[in-house]
Amino acid sequence: MTRPNIILTGFMGSGKTTVGKLLARQLGYDFIDTDHLIEQRCGMTVQELFQTKGEKIFRIMEADIARELGAGQGMVVSTGGKLMLEPENAQALSASGSVFCLVASPEETLRRVSVDKGAKRPLLDTANPMDRIVGLLQERQVYYNSFCQIVTTGKFPEEVTENVLEIFRAQPDLNTPGVTQDL
Repeated sequence: MTRPNIILTGFMGSGKTTVGKLLARQLGYDFIDTDHLIEQRCGMTVQELFQTKGEKIFRIMEADIARELGAGQGMVVSTGGKLMLEPENAQALSASGSVFCLVASPEETLRRVSVDKGAKRPLLDTANPMDRIVGLLQERQVYYNSFCQIVTTGKFPEEVTENVLEIFRAQPDLNTPGVTQDL
């Protein structure tokens, strides 16, 4: 029996990890966070990897992981915020399942990352994090719009999980660009 993967993409604070763990539990799937997998394999944080080896090495590791996970099944994969912006990575991962882009408003994103004190967000280490969020979202919008979007603003993680499951179960091979689901 084939068990197509669910791949979650989206900006930081959109709910990928929280929703991903809930989805994996409900489906009996493995949960994989690509950033955490890279950290485990190289023995350092993403931030340390960027500082010591550089972004290019990190992106090569991401591409390797995308190809590896794309060959598997029965997984919920939470991707790093830029992983699916690379067409080769998106193609590798979407070949084995359905991709959902979780979307939160800039205000909700800032609120969520502000309360997540354990997470380091170097991209937002700036005088005006809201402007940075808005700018990055605009840069990435064309890429994020190429996947089925699930709005997470104002919703509990359980509700978002049910939204994803409803669409996934109806069409497990769904990869419909630009469709926003605000169920």
